[in-house]
Amino acid sequence: MFIVHVHVHVKPEFVEAFKEATIENARNSVKEPGVARFDVIQQADDPTRFVLVEVYRTPEDPAKHKETAHYKKWRDKVEEMMAEPRRSVKYTNIFPEDEGWG
Repeated sequence: MFIVHVHVHVKPEFVEAFKEATIENARNSVKEPGVARFDVIQQADDPTRFVLVEVYRTPEDPAKHKETAHYKKWRDKVEEMMAEPRRSVKYTNIFPEDEGWG
């Protein structure tokens, strides 16, 4: 598995619109064959901060995800909502093993 955490800081006035757009993207993303999991989490003590936890089956799948229409729609829609540029951190899982994902 190949995991990406996308850290997003949203302007306060756009929190609800960001959540709506991001949930729509996540619902479509989990339908992709290369996506094992796609979580949208919101920081408890600062509701303007989010992490997208994206779990892909191979290291090539994030690039395929970025070519989808739903990703491009999301990217363009939320760009003005960001308080700062989003950043991503890439991981590989060591436990649990691949069984049980997706």
